[in-house]
Amino acid sequence: MIQIEKASVQDLDGVEKLYNESVHYLETHINYPGWKCGIYPAREDAETAISEDSLYVVKENVQIIGSFILRHKPEDGYKKADWGIELGYDQIYVIDTFVIHPSVQRNGIGQTVMKYIIERSRREQMRAIRLDVVADNLPAIRLYEKAGFQYITTVDLGYGMFGLHEFALYQLLL
Repeated sequence: MIQIEKASVQDLDGVEKLYNESVHYLETHINYPGWKCGIYPAREDAETAISEDSLYVVKENVQIIGSFILRHKPEDGYKKADWGIELGYDQIYVIDTFVIHPSVQRNGIGQTVMKYIIERSRREQMRAIRLDVVADNLPAIRLYEKAGFQYITTVDLGYGMFGLHEFALYQLLL
């Protein structure tokens, strides 16, 4: 049974393991998100998100099989987009660092997590959910579009030093 909960400091080792195993898998397969071992995502990203109370873990039994960050803080590049609606980020959740362990992908867990995020956002009376995704990360884009997210535009978020130039921005109005 899948459980989704806010992460605690006790989850850090498991999240770090998830990040590392996911990046190692991507390094030997198609690295759609362009993640790099020791650079992103890394333990420090999880630590920061825990300190912001925005890191969530997806567990099966007690094992962490997924994680995501849900917060009100966008990337600076989001300012370049015409979102079609004027909202303050206190009314918007931004999804970041969404990862499902490679060993359990394609089992509907990503869809389950997206439904959880949408339901939680509605319960908390958010008006929209936004996210960015590497423009050619087709598996993630399919997941987001299936969940109802609409493409907004493609922007440069300033990660060119890592070979990542184009990010597609998506939004789901609630």
